[in-house]
Amino acid sequence: MIQLHHYPSTASMAPHILLQELGEPFELVLVDRMRDQQKSPDFLRLNPNGLIPVLVDGDLVLYETAAICLHLCDTRPQAGLAPALGTHERAHFYKWMAWLTNTLQATLIVYFYPWRWVDLDNAAGAEQVRRQAQRKVHELIDQLDAELARHGGPWLMGATYSALDPFVFTLCRWTRNFDEHQARSLPHLGPYLQRMLDRPAVQRALASEALEPPFI
Repeated sequence: MIQLHHYPSTASMAPHILLQELGEPFELVLVDRMRDQQKSPDFLRLNPNGLIPVLVDGDLVLYETAAICLHLCDTRPQAGLAPALGTHERAHFYKWMAWLTNTLQATLIVYFYPWRWVDLDNAAGAEQVRRQAQRKVHELIDQLDAELARHGGPWLMGATYSALDPFVFTLCRWTRNFDEHQARSLPHLGPYLQRMLDRPAVQRALASEALEPPFI
């Protein structure tokens, strides 16, 4: 059985929702960040970076959220959660998957952990980094909103739900406590996130992670 090593409300939510969509049996393995279990020797043998999530699929141990999502799509093509190989749609699917992990998620990490980019005693510098990262996040979620407006479809790829949508939902909900410009406040992203929230797989994932409102 597949195991997903996770912690609630982290990037692991994207493959968690994807697994819920696939409808196959899987086991959630809690990695308690409050007790630094992601730094334990056992976990570091799975992911030497000490980061969540990790997927164990038979003898395959895989980390990096985007890689996990792509693996699930590629090994379960009958689910239709990625466009066909060799198509323009598949190329754009790869583009957005890379953008989500390398651009939006990376910028959100800077916002939430700004002290990682300054000296330990530089509180003012950390606050400046946080403010600049939040400004950049605003621009990036505007880009998502513009993409939804451009094609007018219900999902990021247009008419067809894909593995991108759980990733978008996961990252956008990280803005829910911003003091302004939350993803849910944008004219196209807001309804999109509500459509995601209405999906049974998303509801199951939120319940399994014991999360409470606000969800977006």
